[in-house]
Amino acid sequence: MNRTLFLLYKLMTMVGLFWSMSAFPGEIALTFDDVPLPGGNVMSGKEKTQRIIQQLKSRGVNEALFYVTGKNVDEESSDRLSAYVNAGFYLANHSYAHKSASKISVDDILVDAYRTHLILKRYGKTLPYYRFPYLHNGNDNDSRRAILNGLKELGYSNGYVTVDNYDWYINKLYLQYKSSGRKINSENMKELYIDLLWENIQFYDELAKDILGRSPKHVLLLHENEIAALYLGDLIDRVRFKGWKVISPVEAYQDPLADVNHDLPFSKQGRVASVAHYNGVDEKLLRHKNENVDYIKRMFENYNVIED
Repeated sequence: MNRTLFLLYKLMTMVGLFWSMSAFPGEIALTFDDVPLPGGNVMSGKEKTQRIIQQLKSRGVNEALFYVTGKNVDEESSDRLSAYVNAGFYLANHSYAHKSASKISVDDILVDAYRTHLILKRYGKTLPYYRFPYLHNGNDNDSRRAILNGLKELGYSNGYVTVDNYDWYINKLYLQYKSSGRKINSENMKELYIDLLWENIQFYDELAKDILGRSPKHVLLLHENEIAALYLGDLIDRVRFKGWKVISPVEAYQDPLADVNHDLPFSKQGRVASVAHYNGVDEKLLRHKNENVDYIKRMFENYNVIED
């Protein structure tokens, strides 16, 4: 093969590789923790649920997963769970008292999980996943194994995440400013929220590619909070604009990551970070820089979220 033909072959190979990569965009499922979170001065709990449903439906997202914290369920919020189910979405188990598995006994964890298990029986559309509060899965290998075995007897698999973030603190800061009467630039607030979460998606996807050699079917951790009720649809738009596909949680949990069965002592940033840690990646490299309260405070300033 002469040099001209060789260079042409290399160019065609590179173009083919580019198109093959672009033909397989990232995939991500949407999951929400601590459901049903109470409402407040910004919006009621009922309005929050209605807005989240509307934002999902308006973007054609018909399958999302809402992890229920049993202690949050009362007469009013029970109707909100029914609203999610009636809209076609799924419920799953996020404990009853939302206590860290690193701070209570194995028996207490399983009894706690069972309390929410009984609550979920009232609703028709549930999935057999348990998400650990704070993503903590136990103190040592023996306790982690005992917890998972106990959950398995209840019919549950680990409802892991692959993309962690600090949406809970973005929301907390937003509510603090709103409650204090500060004037918030809604457009800037939206851009901050979308940009930070997209950074997290990219970060954990690149980490996965480095460790796994591929982009897995991702599971995004969100919370059922006001900031999601306001800007979830815009986040979905950004994800799709970047070429990604929003998929069903059921499909996401069919990824081979769900079959990892060796001990994963590091669990705080989700399944991708746990596997990376198992493979020797320094813990300091397993979270994005925006998973930090001081950083987010600075971003509120940099994005000019507060107008007065």
